[in-house]
Amino acid sequence: MTMRNFLDWHTGSWRSPFDELARLKAQMDRLYGGAEPAPAGSGVFPLVNVTEDADAYRIRAEIPGISAGDLDISVTGRTVTLSGERKIAPVEGASYHRRERRAGVFSRSLTMPAPVASEKVEALLENGVLTVALPKAEEAKPRQVSVKTV
Repeated sequence: MTMRNFLDWHTGSWRSPFDELARLKAQMDRLYGGAEPAPAGSGVFPLVNVTEDADAYRIRAEIPGISAGDLDISVTGRTVTLSGERKIAPVEGASYHRRERRAGVFSRSLTMPAPVASEKVEALLENGVLTVALPKAEEAKPRQVSVKTV
């Protein structure tokens, strides 16, 4: 791997291109008042696993603390959208030392590899895990073709 150095015209010395990135980051931190980094686990919500068998796709989503009434699942063609609201009651008279759990509205869209029979979709919420069964449309299911001999 080759690393190119650049001439720093202020001092006449050579510098790495990464020095410029570090300088830019420091300026942005000063501009925004040294904004604190996002807490751990602040990625995409909800976390999902998508599996497939011969007949259906299955989405398993971790949604602790969310009731079935706060969820909305919609299927359009090959796209499944999980949306809802996570409500967390504030603790009165207390100051937080760490706040990683987020409250608010969420929406997550997933595209399946093949069309889904939207009229047969079923969902089950159990112990904070949402399982959505998405039966494949008939044209997407594998078919066994018999071979005839002459």
